[in-house]
Amino acid sequence: MARQFFVGGNFKMNPDSHQQSLALVKTLNTAELDSATEVVIAPPSLYLIPLKAELRNDIQLSAQNAYFKPSGAFTGEIRQCRAAPRNSLMLKFLTLFWVCHSERRTLFHETSELVAQKTRAALDAPLKVILCIGETLKEREDGKTAEVCQGQLQAVVAVLKEADWNKIVIAYEPVWAIGTGKVATSAQAQETHADIRSYLSKAVSSNAASSIRIIYGGSVNAANCKELSTQPDIDGFLVGGASLKPEFIDIINAKKQ
Repeated sequence: MARQFFVGGNFKMNPDSHQQSLALVKTLNTAELDSATEVVIAPPSLYLIPLKAELRNDIQLSAQNAYFKPSGAFTGEIRQCRAAPRNSLMLKFLTLFWVCHSERRTLFHETSELVAQKTRAALDAPLKVILCIGETLKEREDGKTAEVCQGQLQAVVAVLKEADWNKIVIAYEPVWAIGTGKVATSAQAQETHADIRSYLSKAVSSNAASSIRIIYGGSVNAANCKELSTQPDIDGFLVGGASLKPEFIDIINAKKQ
């Protein structure tokens, strides 16, 4: 089954000012991008509303994080809900919702069960989801990559229906490769992506497994994206630091003939 290539840019806490965020958007707006690739950027929540008005129509906006409760005394959180007004930070106007980057697991100790709750809430909003999973260096060295990834997915599988999976993109992000300059080899990434697809075939359905997009994240740049993109089970990229640089255009165009 043909799966549309997907490239997401995670700005994290960058850039430092609204003017710099506009400059990043201007670079994207004026670039020649592969029309066959779905492109999403996730700026800090402060910039979501102003950038919505500036960004070209074929690039989508995503939040980096949101809470699963529809309302309440949850200081500092952003909610997603059906009743949210179009111009509110309740994310109703977004097409996608970023859920649980690996930094949320490692730095903020978000559990797989919390990720599952946030995923369910996002789909009910309704929003689409980028679901991030991945192992630490020790877990890889101990030969536990498949076990860890499957465990992180299992909690989500338990709260979703088969039809929900067509609204999800899975991002495999080995924690040891995020922002370190290290990157999984194309063979390592392909092996893990294939394992994820195989697991979903058993845990959900062969239909869901063959159609879901599984993207790779972890020090992706212009130099390594072409080789990674040739692997049959790598359906795109989740890009961190390089999404703030001109080379993000090259990554978006990795599959362009």
